[in-house]
Amino acid sequence: MQNKVLLIYTGGTIGMNRNPLTGALEPFDFEHLLNNVPELKQFDTQIATYQFNPPIDSSDMSPRLWTDLSHVIADNYDQYDGFVVLHGTDTMAYTASALSYMLENLTKPVIFTGSQLPIGQLRTDGKENLITSIEIAMSKDENGRARVPEVGIYFGGHLLRGNRTTKQSAEEFNAFESFNYPHLVEAGVNIIYHNDRILKPDFNKPMKPHFRLDNNVIIFSLFPGVREDLIRHIIHTPNLKSIVMRTFGSGNAPQNPWLLKALKEGTQNGKVIVNISQCMQGAVEMSRYDTGFHLQEAGVVSGYDSTVESAVTKLMFLQSHYNDPDKVREMMKQSIRGEISVVQ
Repeated sequence: MQNKVLLIYTGGTIGMNRNPLTGALEPFDFEHLLNNVPELKQFDTQIATYQFNPPIDSSDMSPRLWTDLSHVIADNYDQYDGFVVLHGTDTMAYTASALSYMLENLTKPVIFTGSQLPIGQLRTDGKENLITSIEIAMSKDENGRARVPEVGIYFGGHLLRGNRTTKQSAEEFNAFESFNYPHLVEAGVNIIYHNDRILKPDFNKPMKPHFRLDNNVIIFSLFPGVREDLIRHIIHTPNLKSIVMRTFGSGNAPQNPWLLKALKEGTQNGKVIVNISQCMQGAVEMSRYDTGFHLQEAGVVSGYDSTVESAVTKLMFLQSHYNDPDKVREMMKQSIRGEISVVQ
């Protein structure tokens, strides 16, 4: 039986064309994109397409569009063996993280990819990214089950777990990395699947889609000289439910009494404050240094080795399902989609 893959074009550089008058990149018709990759006809796979109209610049991505995308996948889930989502690179890690939470017990691949250069340009990286993403999306094991039943980002020869991934370069073809989790797949001459690193869903249960997100969340970074009045203004913002606080090193913050007092007031007022390191690699260990320990005493919860993209979308997902901030804090400490490494 022939495999079927749904190719979803949301927008992004891969489907851009350069305007000869302005020199600016503009989206063009999806069929034109497919015409630039005649190699797709060589696949023994039925490739259907779905296009967001108009195409979305990834800088304009939003929770509403994530909901639209999860609807597209859920509505077509039973008809296809896998899904490839073409997306702009700037917010791809946010979208992949959000979708990983919204698609519970995912039993089929949802592979995000794109390119640094438009697919019509001679040196484009888009062709290889697209072709290999489709190959991974349709790949099955000896039992006929998907080899990669999770949300991933394929770029530059590597498949990465979507909610572990960060854009690391605006210039290199190797635009993404998952600094705290090894690659799921390496695509060189051969495609090597690291099965021990890939999520194992319950194939006997259906995928459960979710369509609600609550974006009453903010991200802020600490820095030497951070002002008390501004931090207090953020913490006491009406309707704000949660904060992703980017701290130093392994989760440290200035030992200013006003900061600890403000954070404690925030948590006592029901705000969920999650501690994420500003470092690309490594984890928050709040009991390692005195400064981190004081944050813990103020009610701040550890984000462990989560990316910022994953932490903020996980909060959107959790607070749309739970009204109790203590429940959200408890769930933030658990790995629900392979997004953090929790040492018990």
